[in-house]
Amino acid sequence: MSTLSDRLAPGRRDAVRRGGKRRGRLVAAAATAWLVFVVLHLLLSGRFWLWLVPDLVPPLVYLAVPLLLVAALPLTRGRARLWCAGATAVAFALGAGQSGLDPAALRAGGEPPPPGSIRLVSWNTEYWDQDDDPERFYGLLKARNADVYVLQEYLNWVDGTPRRVDEQARLRREFPGYHIAVQGELVTLSRFPIVSTVPVGPARSLGPRPPWDSAFALGKVLRTDLRIGPSIVSLYNVHIPTQYMLDENPFASRFYTALRGRAAARQAQFRGLEEDLAGNHRPVVVAGDFNSTGAMGEMRGLFDRLSSADRAGDSLMPTSWPADGPALWRLDWIFTASLAVHDYRLLDPRGMSDHRMQETRLSVKGGGGA
Repeated sequence: MSTLSDRLAPGRRDAVRRGGKRRGRLVAAAATAWLVFVVLHLLLSGRFWLWLVPDLVPPLVYLAVPLLLVAALPLTRGRARLWCAGATAVAFALGAGQSGLDPAALRAGGEPPPPGSIRLVSWNTEYWDQDDDPERFYGLLKARNADVYVLQEYLNWVDGTPRRVDEQARLRREFPGYHIAVQGELVTLSRFPIVSTVPVGPARSLGPRPPWDSAFALGKVLRTDLRIGPSIVSLYNVHIPTQYMLDENPFASRFYTALRGRAAARQAQFRGLEEDLAGNHRPVVVAGDFNSTGAMGEMRGLFDRLSSADRAGDSLMPTSWPADGPALWRLDWIFTASLAVHDYRLLDPRGMSDHRMQETRLSVKGGGGA
């Protein structure tokens, strides 16, 4: 059977063959480049500050790019096709775990919550109620009827500068009977008694009553120890600094100076959190906005030590930012140790934040350390 190129005039036939070879080389180059990118990501993410820029790609690309390369395989021939198929398969095997895909969602989720289980909500409020109707804002929070609220960005943002807010009087009115802990932009509300607060990481350098600006800059992890029945559970409210501001110019040298500084600040918060967890043998919950996807190397220590609550969820690809969609990034997380997780959901913030709200139900396994 003759092919199309066999039926063409000789000159045209040669042009078609050259075009096919060029397309095949392009696919081979793309497969090679993608494999190199995935290998570099595994080696450099969380270890080299400049990789924070490639870390910004949506994790979904670790699935999407291999699928596109497979679709392009018919454009290659012979050894080039074998190379493309092999490179794509290796890249997929190495990168699939970085994609954010949660196969556990195919199972039935966690065990049904027992009586007395704890409802916990974690949410980056996006500058509290600065641009929202306060009644709607507080109504959204109260509608969750959570036992514990872990909230970030308890502040306003004016002319590019963070500004303190003080709504503790209103919080006490809106949430009567709750215990309140505040550090900089972090606020934790709990129906359970807060028996202690422990400085974590860079916040250890803060005095007992630090200026708000200092607490905002250094206090990105708020640990509160809660008495829940006979147990004490350590709750970590986390807001890791962002690595990139959307209005910054990556072609200016100051962009890289700022990037390196933010990388150092992020690493200090992650190290402080991991060091505190290493010395804490109580049941723990670590919740908040990590400004980090599951593909980023800075999260490895938490994944190695703790369990992600989304294993009890029902979403194959849970994403939390931007909330008004399409949400391509998972920046908000809840991790636990020595606690049973019964369900996990990401909720619509009704236009009051660019982050989706996390909600889970937990219970203490046996007795926690006192």
